[in-house]
Amino acid sequence: MKIYLIVGEPSGDILASRLIKAIRHEHPEAQFFGIGGETMRIEGFNSLFDIKDLSVMGVMEVIPRLPVILRRRKEVLNDIERVQPDVIVTVDSWGFISSVLKILKKRKNTIPVVHYVAPQVWAWKKGRAKKAAKLMNHLMTLLPNEPQYFEKYGLPCTFVGHPVIENIADLGFGSAQPPAPLSERSRTAENARILCVLPGSRHSEVSKLAPVFVESIKQLHKEIPNLFLFIPSVETMKDEINEHFKNIGTPYKIITGQQARYEAFRMSEFALAASGTVSLELTACGTPHIIAYTFNWLTNRMAEFFVKIKFANLINILADRLIIPEFVLRNCRSDLIVPEALSFFQDKEKGEIQMMQAKEQLAKLKPADKLPSEKAAEVVVKMISS
Repeated sequence: MKIYLIVGEPSGDILASRLIKAIRHEHPEAQFFGIGGETMRIEGFNSLFDIKDLSVMGVMEVIPRLPVILRRRKEVLNDIERVQPDVIVTVDSWGFISSVLKILKKRKNTIPVVHYVAPQVWAWKKGRAKKAAKLMNHLMTLLPNEPQYFEKYGLPCTFVGHPVIENIADLGFGSAQPPAPLSERSRTAENARILCVLPGSRHSEVSKLAPVFVESIKQLHKEIPNLFLFIPSVETMKDEINEHFKNIGTPYKIITGQQARYEAFRMSEFALAASGTVSLELTACGTPHIIAYTFNWLTNRMAEFFVKIKFANLINILADRLIIPEFVLRNCRSDLIVPEALSFFQDKEKGEIQMMQAKEQLAKLKPADKLPSEKAAEVVVKMISS
């Protein structure tokens, strides 16, 4: 059983690592090939190249990286030809993956393709649903309302559930009891007010968000002298993040690894985070937070024109109302972020109410029977045997 995985960013890396583990549990003889990240490597996966070359978002951010991206695409296509897998599993990263699948289609590829994480056609580019139906054989969705957008074009879909449910439970963070403290906790002052800061996992995110976060924290520190920062990061971005924060004047600790990441969430009084899956993780850990996101000015304007949804945050989208404050695009500014963040530090009840409402929405992302990775593994294996 040869399975070829194509993963282009850290969030997909976590999904794929759990998929590998779930498949191996039932089929220990399975072999895995392709590209992936550091969490997949823990499962023994050998990546064709480092996925940081592909972790880019935004039109203007992608353009300078095009030569590298096109070279990497050619390497992937050649490797698929070499391996001749039984199934190709693509995970998220629609821009890069769709370009690979289009070329495979032109080459009259007969290897079944399963895509994990639906393109967000409910937010923008609805035409992607029809294109997806032509490029893949099966789609595994994280949200229960997504299959309807693709099944009308004849693409079989399975709602497998959101992996954040599994991530939290698997690491023992599902209960009300806090985890064992980080070893770094002893280095903070006993009366520290801990802020968790998450400026993203891609260079394109960190380069835009970190300066805004740094300025926001400098202002917060004036109001909260005993502020201490935990900054969870992926290993590949650790040095870059440190460059942004090294002169901030507020004590901080950059941490890596999923276990330490969740421990930091649970120990933090509040979090300032890039928009994305991290909001679900923070919610599951019971950490009040706000989200922020921005691109360069041109991509911001394009996003404002093309994206037709009220909210950027998934919790807010599921609720159809604002639960997690959003500071995105032109509103990603320290003068707007600081008063809102400060209000959570000053009013503990505000955070408790936010978490109570957010967890109601998070419950919608749990499938009825199996764990998300188990359902996903079942789909992939069935595609090989069918």
